Parts: sequence; structure tokens; C-alpha cells
Amino acid sequence: MEDKYIKIQFGLAVKKFRVSKNISQEKFAEIVGLHRTYISEVERGTRNVSLINIVKIAEGLEIKTSELFLEIEKEI
Repeated sequence: MEDKYIKIQFGLAVKKFRVSKNISQEKFAEIVGLHRTYISEVERGTRNVSLINIVKIAEGLEIKTSELFLEIEKEI
């Protein structure tokens, strides 16, 4: 699987969970302690996210980290 595809699928999963909780990118960035443009890049699949930030994102979404990866697996 291509790196770009993985990043895009991860970003779509983050966005899906964020939108389902009715949280704006700006508010979500505030919650997780990351910049809004960073969150935007993650959701667009242009950012290669570190493991530490993946955990921060999952915690901010109030889900298990594994749920993000399970969402990606649904698309494969």
C-alpha cells in the first residue's frame, strides 16, 4: 500500500470522528494541543503523523487509538 494512501485514509478517519462529534478543526486543535493547520494537513493526508500525535488525536476524539486504525482497515 502506498504511503500517500495510508495518510489519506488516516486523515479521513480523523475527520469522520471529529465531524461526528461536531467539533471544528480549530476547537479540536485546541483540545489536542496542536496547531489548526497541522490538523488540516492530517485530515487532508498531507502530513505524516507521529505516534505521539496519533495518541493525542485519539484522546482528543475520546476514542481508542486502535479505532482510528480499524477505520482505515475498513477502506482497504
